[in-house]
Formats: sequence, C-alpha cells, structure tokens
Amino acid sequence: MDVRKISDQAQSRAELGDAAGAARDTWRIGDEEMTSRFFLGTGLFPNPFVQNEAIAASGAEVLTFAIRRVDLESAEDDSILQHLEPGKFRFLPNTSGSRTAEEAVRIARLARASGLSDWIKVEISANERTLLPDPIETLRATEILVKEGFTVLPYISDDPVICRKLEEAGAAAIMPGGAPIGTGLGILNPYNIGLIAEEANVPVIVDAGLGTASDAALAMELGAAAILMNTPVAKAQDPVGMALAMKLAIEGGRLAYLSGRMGKKKYASASSGFDALKVE
Repeated sequence: MDVRKISDQAQSRAELGDAAGAARDTWRIGDEEMTSRFFLGTGLFPNPFVQNEAIAASGAEVLTFAIRRVDLESAEDDSILQHLEPGKFRFLPNTSGSRTAEEAVRIARLARASGLSDWIKVEISANERTLLPDPIETLRATEILVKEGFTVLPYISDDPVICRKLEEAGAAAIMPGGAPIGTGLGILNPYNIGLIAEEANVPVIVDAGLGTASDAALAMELGAAAILMNTPVAKAQDPVGMALAMKLAIEGGRLAYLSGRMGKKKYASASSGFDALKVE
C-alpha cells in the first residue's frame, strides 16, 4: 500500500471535518492545550521514513521515547530525534529501564537538564517477564518529581486505588495499562478502566497492551481522554495504515462516548414493533 496515499487520506479526512464545521474537541494536560488524543511512541519502526509517515498519519502532537535510547549529551543530533521536525511536537520522555524511584528521578533530571522536556512519563518495572509497573516506587517517584516542578504522567496498572493516590500526589495525568506492555491483548479489565476514568479529575491515558483499532475505540468509549501506544503501530504489517486506523478509532470512540450509547437490554426490542406489520 502507498504510504503517501494513506497520509493524504488522513489529511483529507481532517480537512473534511474542518469543512463540515466540526467542533474542536480540545483537552489539556497542565497548561498545554491539545486537539489530538493519540500519543505515539517512536521505537520499533523499520526505518525513519516509515516512522515519520506513521506520525503524520496519526496526527499525534505528543511523541514518547525511552530516555535511555537518547544521547543526552547531543540530544539535537540524536538518531531518534534528528528525523523529527523541530518544534512541531511535545516530547514525553519515559524512564523505562528504571527499577527504583531513585533511578527514575535521576533519569528525569538528566532529560530536563538536556533540554528535552519537563514532561516525564514515570515507568518503573520490577519484573522483566511482565514489565508490570511497581506501584510503590512509581508513587514515590511521582511525589518527588512533582515537587521539583515536572509535569508527571505515571504509567501504572489498572488499579483504581493507586491511580487515585497518584492523582493526589500531583500527577498531571494517569496512564493505566490495558494489558502488559507489548502483548497486544487489548483491555483485559474494562470495568477497572471505566472506573478509573469515572473517578479521575485529571486525564486518563490508556497506555500499553492494546493491539488493534477496536481496542483503542473501546478505551475511548470507557471514558479515557487519550491513548498512548507504540508497538501496535510500529509492528503492524503496514505501520502507516495502522496509525491512521488508530487515529480514526480514537476519534470514533471519543465521539461515541460523548454521544452516549443506548442502554443494554436482556431481551430483543424491535425498532418498528409487531403492531406495525399488517398482512393484506
């Protein structure tokens, strides 16, 4: 499939929405106003060209990457960042690879000192097999970094209790995983994600474990403010096409959430009713 054609399709859809007078569904993290609800990771793509075409198709305004993959001494020349248009994106570096709060805080400080960003995704895993986040260390790191003026977005399990505690600690957004990182299993516990979104007073960004467009749509229908993903796009057979599919799924899921789905019923209910049927 022609990746440029897919990007053109994405642009045409965006222009069509503007021409139709669709209201801008903006949202905020801190003082930052955004229109896209799609955060995209920059790892795992087959080459920089496909990466940039996928970014364009996604419409993402926020890009994330592991700080340990960036040359902080020459960030402007780094192989990951040099292919991106300067000033066009908000960067969300993450602390993946850290095992303790102290390690995550040190990495975050280095990233800010290098000029990358004062936004930080706290990601602390204690188990190499599952890569599930350590809730205690994540909470500790969040408390420290918030006091130091960072805009903190912690990646955490889909536990409503720890999500609430992270919000109370000053997290600018909460990022519960739908499933373990990179599994593509989708949202394993829709009830918890929905409850987290219902109770939160900050944006909820579903991060990790999604596999396809229907997973993204479901997350948005459950009340998530946004989606963060990398592997489902980068490892798709056609990353650019999948980026566009995810963008449209996020938009569709968001619109469905705002529109309010019909109530579920135990038995069938004909739209016209049997009384309307007359046989002459």
